[in-house]
Formats: sequence, structure tokens, C-alpha cells
Amino acid sequence: MTTKTMQSNISDICNLVHSKCVVCGCNNGTGLHLDFDIADDQSVTAVFQCDEAFEGYPSVLHGGVISSILDGAMGNCMFARGQTAVTVEMTTKFRSPIATDVKAMVSAGITRISHPLYLLEAKIVQSGKVKATAKAKFYDQPGLINMD
Repeated sequence: MTTKTMQSNISDICNLVHSKCVVCGCNNGTGLHLDFDIADDQSVTAVFQCDEAFEGYPSVLHGGVISSILDGAMGNCMFARGQTAVTVEMTTKFRSPIATDVKAMVSAGITRISHPLYLLEAKIVQSGKVKATAKAKFYDQPGLINMD
């Protein structure tokens, strides 16, 4: 699958069935609006900067928002393959606080496929340091959308 096709898959799925997602939805007025790109290794990445509306403690991104961003990145990794899937299990490690109003990058990739289960990993890097990581199992749900 080409990078161009994978990028198109993300856009198509987001627009058709995921447009109100709090992480990546283009039709969610109060969402984060992360825009995912395909990396050379077919993982996905997005650069973001959350304002204080998403903080927990002063100037620190809320842990629930961090988990949502990691989950959204892994979901978009599935979208890139033209697949819709749901999270069935996720473990998040918070390594150090993520500052609001400072750019960060989230990335995610598939580490193992045992259809219909997919194992994925994601991380958030800010100021050159890994701030949070996640591992998750996603279950393929082709009935959510048909990309064929």
C-alpha cells in the first residue's frame, strides 16, 4: 500500500465515520483536531499543541487527554490501513508531565497482527523527551465502514 493511499484512507475514514472524534475529528468544534501523517515506516505522526483548556494541573496536559491522544494515534494507524477498529485494552505510562502551549508529537505503529486483533504502540515526545507511552489491542470492526 502506498503512502498516498494510506494518507487518503485516513482522510476518508475520518470524514465518513469519525468526523466528530475529540482527537482528530474535523467536525468537532471543541476537539483537538490532530492531523495525522504517514511516516516512512507506515506509522502515523501528528504534531500538536494543546492550550490550557485541556490542562489538569496548571500548565500540564490532563492525563485523560494524553490517553485520548495516544488512543487516537493508534486508531488512525488502523485507518491508514483502510481498517476501522475499536480499542479493547490499553495501558498508558505517564513518564513526565506534558506542558500545555508547547508543541509535542504523537506517533503510533502496529507491532503485531493476529487478525482480528492488532497490537499497537504509541508515544508522545515533547522537547526531545518521551513523555508518555501506550500499548493497546485493537479489534478489527470492518462493519463500521467498507473501504473496498
